[in-house]
Formats: sequence, C-alpha cells, structure tokens
Amino acid sequence: MTAVQNQNPPVKPVRRRGPSVITRALESPRLGWGGLAIGLLAPFVTATPYALNVMTSAAVFVMLAVGLNIVVGYCGLLDLGFAAFLAVGAYTGGILATRLNLPLLATVPVVVVVTVVAGVVIGGPTLRLRSDYLAIVTLGFGEIIRIVANNLDITGGPSGIYGIPGLLGDTLSDPVVFYYATVVIVAVAVLFAARLGRSRIGRAWRFVREDEDAAEASGVNTYRVKLAAYVAGAVWGGLSGVLFAAQLSAVSPASFTFLQSALVLMAVVLGGMGSTRGVVVGAVVISLLPELLRDLADYRFFVFGMLLIVVMLLRPQGLWPHRVRDPDDMASRAPSTLGVPVTASSAKEDE
Repeated sequence: MTAVQNQNPPVKPVRRRGPSVITRALESPRLGWGGLAIGLLAPFVTATPYALNVMTSAAVFVMLAVGLNIVVGYCGLLDLGFAAFLAVGAYTGGILATRLNLPLLATVPVVVVVTVVAGVVIGGPTLRLRSDYLAIVTLGFGEIIRIVANNLDITGGPSGIYGIPGLLGDTLSDPVVFYYATVVIVAVAVLFAARLGRSRIGRAWRFVREDEDAAEASGVNTYRVKLAAYVAGAVWGGLSGVLFAAQLSAVSPASFTFLQSALVLMAVVLGGMGSTRGVVVGAVVISLLPELLRDLADYRFFVFGMLLIVVMLLRPQGLWPHRVRDPDDMASRAPSTLGVPVTASSAKEDE
C-alpha cells in the first residue's frame, strides 16, 4: 500500500503591501515644518489689519483645539465646557495685568498655577464619572465660570475688562509682530502636545481611551491618568486665554459661551480625534471658513453648517485621522519599554 501523497499546492507567502506614497507623505515630519512656513509667510501674501486679525484668531484657536485634543482625542474624556479654561486664563492674566500694571507675559506663571488648580478642583471629583455624566458636568462648569464672571466686580461684570496690555506691554503692539509671536508660541505648544502624545503618559491616555476597564486591570491608575490629561488640557486652554486677551485687549463673558466650547470640540472631531495634525487642520478650517463665506451674509452660517455635515458624512473619521501601526509590527517592539500594555490603537502617533 503506497503512501497517500499530498496533492495540495504549496501555499505562497503573502506579500504585505507597504504604505502608499500618499501615506508616507502624510506621515512625513516635514509637513509640520511646511505648515509653520505657510503661517510665517502668510503676512507676505496679505497683511491688512483684517487679515492679520483673522490669522491671529486662527492661531489662538489652533492652540485651544490642541489643548482639547489632549482631553478628548488622547484620553477620550468628553468635555463640553472647555471654553471655561480659556476664560480662566484670559481673566487671570487680564486682572493681574491691569491691576498690577504688568505685561501679560509676566502673568503666565500665575495663569498656569490657576488653571492647574481649576483643573484639579473640577476634574478631581468628576473624572470618576464616565461618558455622558462627565459631559454634563463639564458643560455645567463652563456655564458656571461664565455666570461667575458676569456677576463679579473684579471681572468687570457684563462689561468685562478693558485696556489689557500686550504680551510685552507696548513692544508687541504692532499686529504683524504680535502675529509672528503668536505663531511661534502656538507652534511650540503644538509640538509639545504632539511629543506628549507619544510619551509614556500619552500611551496610557490612549489605552484608557480604548478600554478603561482593561487599563485598570493592567495596573494603570486610570483616575490619575485621566486627571493628568484634564489638567494638561486646562493649561493649554489657560495659555490660549492669555493670547486671546493680548489680541483683543479686552475680555467679557460673552466670549466664553457654550458655542465657543462647541466650536473647539467641532475642530477636534472634524480634524480627527487624537491626531495633532488633523486637529490643527480642523481648527484652521473652523476658524477661517466663516470668514471665507462672509460674502453670503445671512446665509454663511447655514452654508457653514451644511459644509460641516457633508464633510463628516464623507470623512466620519476626520480630515486627517490618527493612524495606527499594524499589530504585527508592534510585536517587534519591547512592551517593557512602554510602561503600559501595547495595543494597536496605542501603537503609533502620526506626528
């Protein structure tokens, strides 16, 4: 009796396709420097007071959105009252600068301390909540800050604070100089936020965002990790408030409504949650698109809303979503160097 021979054809090894040219181009670190170059060269294209005001507002909005991305995109904490930290930073810097006759830059250390305290006070008792409950609490926090500012004498009541000096007093009063200073500060903040997302705490944030129970079971102190994200976002929001006050030289409660928080969250979702590059693009789109549609008069916000709906239908993951590395590639990395278990979603930051 002869042995039965195996008639099955040999299995050919599957050749995996590498990243496309477009993917490699989008992952290139040179794109960030290209975006910074565009921002620095923009005044050479148009330098009217209106254009400089719009571009400066867009830069401040980018920094605000990057701060919220730490909370929502990295750690998955839904924050509907992020404009409150913008108000805390703007009012703290404005009050100190006007009462003590200081340049706004000198108030930054105090602003950082106040925003950290505000983040701990609000986040400490509330970050044990999840999903919808946390969103409701943060929404209430945003409204409380606005109402308090509207009723205190030190904040100027409904009229707010006027006559706030510039970052260096009168040195940066020129709109072009202030624009360049804002772009440089925002670029450093964006770079630091991207580095933070790729750090050990950044990977812990993504792990908590993907599965908080699994992170807790793996030994990650999820409460401290979430509090760190909330405080870091608060600091970014407070520093954005300093730039906001320096640009307008006045702050009032009307600038910190729920609509402002909704627009910042919209920028994060539109750009791609967790993707620093995407959030920067989303913030620029959200801040510049209404100005580009200004010729439509009363219909511009209607068209603005329709365009956002269309974009989200076509790109539900965002304009520039966060990319993850293949789990097989992650197997070659040493898990012990990460400090937290490796997951596909926590694999690779695209910045």
